[in-house]
Amino acid sequence: MKTKNKTKKENENKSSWITGGTTMMGLGVGFILLKYSVMYFLAALLVGIAVGLVVTPFLPVNKLNKSVK
Repeated sequence: MKTKNKTKKENENKSSWITGGTTMMGLGVGFILLKYSVMYFLAALLVGIAVGLVVTPFLPVNKLNKSVK
């Protein structure tokens, strides 16, 4: 029972989901650009990671912190 509650609380924080999602988008774009150069593939992957890390701080604060106030 404790692990179920712990997993639910961990899934409420979507920052890792945003970073992972943008990384996957960068990977998809990178596969398209792979026919031109391997460096374009790596650049697209790094841009995907960077966009996820930049967008994450602008997400609203999770519900747990709002209930404490």
